[in-house]
Amino acid sequence: MAVAPTDCYTFLARHFGSPPPSMPFLSAVADAVDRLNEWTGRLVRWLALAMLLVQLGTVLLRYVFGTSYIALQESAVYLHAALFMLGAGYTSLHDGHVRVDILYGSAGPHRKAMIDLFGAVFLVIPTMATIFLVTWPFVRQSWLILEGPMSVGGIPAVFLLKALVPLFCILLGLQGLSLAVRSLLFLLQPDRRP
Repeated sequence: MAVAPTDCYTFLARHFGSPPPSMPFLSAVADAVDRLNEWTGRLVRWLALAMLLVQLGTVLLRYVFGTSYIALQESAVYLHAALFMLGAGYTSLHDGHVRVDILYGSAGPHRKAMIDLFGAVFLVIPTMATIFLVTWPFVRQSWLILEGPMSVGGIPAVFLLKALVPLFCILLGLQGLSLAVRSLLFLLQPDRRP
C-alpha cells in the first residue's frame, strides 16, 4: 500500500515505529546552532558601523586632506567581507534571505516545512559543503605562507580574508542543518499533518 508523500508521520510511524527518542537531542542541536548564529550576527553587525566610519575616514583623507592609505581602503573590503560572510547564518536564522515566493508565499505551514527541508538538505548543505571542499586547499595554502597584502601598502593578512570563506560555509551550513531539523520535527508531529 502506497503512502501519500505528504503524510510523513504516518509513513515513518508505520515503517519505523514512533519517532526515535533522539528527537530532543536534535532539537537541542538546532537550538545550539541558532544560538551560535544569533551570537555571531549580533557581534558582526557592528562591523557595518566600523565599515561606515572607515569609508568616511577614507573619503575625508582623500578629498579634504589630499592623501590616502591603501591599508585603510582595504580595511573596508575586509570589514565588508566579514560582515556578509559571517552574517549569512544569522540572516538565514531570521529568514532574511531572498526566497522565490511562487511556491512558498501562499503555502501552508506543512508545505513550507517540506520546502524548507528539501531546500536545506538538497541545496544549502550540499552547496556549503562543495564550496568548503573546493576552497579549503587555497585557504590552507594561504595560511601556510601567511599570504600578504593584495597590493603594495595594503593589509598584510589576505590569509584572514580567505579564512572567511570556510567560516561562511560552516555557519550557513549549520544553519541549513538547523532548518532541516526544525522542518523535520515539525513534519513528524502527529497534530501537524495536513
